Amino acid sequence: MRHTTRIKACVFDAYGTLFDVHSVSARAEALAPTHGADLSRLWRAKQLEYTWLASLMSGPGYARPDFHEVTAMALDYAVAALVLPIDADARADLAREYERLAPYADAATALESLAPLPRWILSNGTRAMLDPLVRASRLAEVLDGVISVDEAGVYKPSPRVYALAVERLSVEPETIAFVSANGWDAAGAQAFGMTAIWINRSVAPVERHAGAPAHVVGSLAEAVAVARAA
Repeated sequence: MRHTTRIKACVFDAYGTLFDVHSVSARAEALAPTHGADLSRLWRAKQLEYTWLASLMSGPGYARPDFHEVTAMALDYAVAALVLPIDADARADLAREYERLAPYADAATALESLAPLPRWILSNGTRAMLDPLVRASRLAEVLDGVISVDEAGVYKPSPRVYALAVERLSVEPETIAFVSANGWDAAGAQAFGMTAIWINRSVAPVERHAGAPAHVVGSLAEAVAVARAA
């Protein structure tokens, strides 16, 4: 008989998992007609790249920028790379879209259905970015707390980040269902010892640099069903 792990808590990535990072596309399109989708994609790709580089470079000669700074730098790069006529004021306005990202339509229902299991966010974002976003989306009503990587001083997928959830929740790693729509994030959590559930909305191949997550699903609703059954 297959052994199953009793899940004691659920931890969610925020950006791309509970909140649609590409909801910035509408504002990007208004500022750069016909280029909104391309700008959103490059912005996000560079944002993630900078978090990884910042983690690797952090040391006496390089202070790790927080996620607010990383997001602004990545936007600056994307605007320059696409040669778009977006000035500094417009870039600042676009960067503020991260304060009002749209939650996925099934996010609130999925989180609500997990009660009474503890439901937490573990994110690269700063608390100054995450707390207002969670309140504005009304997900605060169905979440038990938010953890920022700033407490570890490094970005995902460092093991020190996933350890924050274990320390905060006081449970074994394998009893935490870690839900992320980012394949590299799910791989990091699985390698740390959590029960990772990857929401593969784009039907992408599994990452090759690490072991596969415990579960691969297509939506938040499916992730919740897996967590409740585990």
